Amino acid sequence: MLDVHRLRVFRSVVASGSVQAAAANLGYTPSAISQHLTALQRETGLALLARAGRGLRPTAAGHALAAEAERVLARLGAAESLIADLRAGRTGALSIAYFASVGAAWMPLVVRHILSEHPGVRLDLQLREQIPDSREERADIQVVVARSGFDPGSGFTAEHLLDDPYVAVLPAGHRLAGRTEVDLADLADEGWVDNDFARGWCRDNLIEACTAAGFSPAFRVEAHDYPTALAFVAAGIGPTVLPALGAAHLPSGVTCVRLVRPTPMRSIHTVVHDAVEHAPAVRTAVAALRAAATAVGPTR
Repeated sequence: MLDVHRLRVFRSVVASGSVQAAAANLGYTPSAISQHLTALQRETGLALLARAGRGLRPTAAGHALAAEAERVLARLGAAESLIADLRAGRTGALSIAYFASVGAAWMPLVVRHILSEHPGVRLDLQLREQIPDSREERADIQVVVARSGFDPGSGFTAEHLLDDPYVAVLPAGHRLAGRTEVDLADLADEGWVDNDFARGWCRDNLIEACTAAGFSPAFRVEAHDYPTALAFVAAGIGPTVLPALGAAHLPSGVTCVRLVRPTPMRSIHTVVHDAVEHAPAVRTAVAALRAAATAVGPTR
């Protein structure tokens, strides 16, 4: 079994680039650092470091072990934090991942509800658009956009929360601004403001809807997020089309109009780790997310 302390020393050497720097960072003598490295290489049977001038550089095997050591030590740190919480009488930690528009529209109230019910819980909030491939990197709860009936993976359970329709946000005085709804094709000749720099699922969904309406949107300018896109609309640059949750907080000088024929839609789900689904804080968090979705309404 690998010695965790030697892994920490090795990671410090790789990060700092030399035995002397690692010794200074860790408060050890260079001789002690060298002894730990020699023992680790003997323990693994691998050449992990090579000379590079006055310093050291990891070999290919060293790079691989350093990356894995980072993950192992992070998980060990999380376990140590949990033990400290339990010893102090706190209820432990809860990690929640969510995407940006849910963060602005739902998470402040969700977090307030969790902390009012469980004041001792330590929250780890993560802004994340995709579900990580690695189980170890996944949060206890993640709010995701996905197609209905998607597979969340073994050991996780998905629950549908809301179908979030897309809307058109138009500058004040736009020719369509006075309508209660517009056909998606009515925007075919407009110069759009793009709002999905990541080119994620939400944008793909919108492009599919435009294709179904018989056109491809002409993007005039690209924004990296919804608030910036809305600011561009308010400046009169052009319309943008985004999910209704992203239009929850509109700046002055714009108006929001429902889209029809077709109405692009994204489905929002929670994904809960089965190992923690019965934990009180998890149940409170999921209930708060359900309440937030219900308050918005299933179809606007």
